[in-house]
Amino acid sequence: MNRQATLKPTAASPDVVNSSQARRKHRHWIWLLFQNRTAVVGALFVLVFFLIALAAPLISPRDPLKLDVRNSLEAPSVEFPLGSDQFGRDVASRVFYGARLSLGVGMSVGLFSIAIGLFLGLISGYYRRLDAVIMRVMDALMAFPSIIFAIVLMGILGPSVQNVIIALTIVFSPRVARVARSSVLVAREEMYIEAARAIGSSDSRILSRHIFPNIVSPLITQASYIFALAVLAEAALSFVGVGGNPQWPSWGNMLAEGQIVVRQAWWITIFPGLAIVLVVFGANLFGDGLRDALDPRLRGR
Repeated sequence: MNRQATLKPTAASPDVVNSSQARRKHRHWIWLLFQNRTAVVGALFVLVFFLIALAAPLISPRDPLKLDVRNSLEAPSVEFPLGSDQFGRDVASRVFYGARLSLGVGMSVGLFSIAIGLFLGLISGYYRRLDAVIMRVMDALMAFPSIIFAIVLMGILGPSVQNVIIALTIVFSPRVARVARSSVLVAREEMYIEAARAIGSSDSRILSRHIFPNIVSPLITQASYIFALAVLAEAALSFVGVGGNPQWPSWGNMLAEGQIVVRQAWWITIFPGLAIVLVVFGANLFGDGLRDALDPRLRGR
């Protein structure tokens, strides 16, 4: 047998090359993410509030729904660490339990928006005949201001936490769809996609094994921003009275209730407002760190 023919390298399968490259890329950007101070600080902010939400039944001083009119509008003290509202309810307990609602809505909206937007973006970017139809619908949805559109949807669906998640998912999914579509349009022209087509790979295999792993990075970054926007939007909907159950503590309805007595009891609005600011700030810091870690053009800055 010819020795040169024996040692001649053979072309690797596109599946093997693409999957190994994706694994190396993911390990690399995870390492870069931990080296980014902005991302770490932002993640710590969000993580602290997630721990508060999970531990709310254990760390809350009182029942967040219990009325105690005799102790209404109490300033922060040992008995009421963050004060009490006009109905005598403990503000600290309501902030802790409000974290459950706000962060739960933010996580749910982020996951559903990414899933729906990713599906629409993959289909739209890969199949040109469907692109015009899907993207025109997405453009129509994005033409409305986000919070106004969410209020209209809540007026149609009715106030509940589930409907808040549905409304905000409809509002934010088009953003993800456009990001996914733009990434698919670039990826579908790469040489490894041409190689996969040449060996007879099906469209579903190309989308799931070759295109999806290479467009997931910008979608992860987008998810952190949508989480922050969803937390802010949920607070806005609760503030105007079209969010979830008004009896259940939410940072938005705490702000709405506190504005009536803000001159006498500043703590009712300050602490839930500060919680919203810190969570949104942390999520945006984390998103900026993700963008820097995942975008090779920004790593040298």
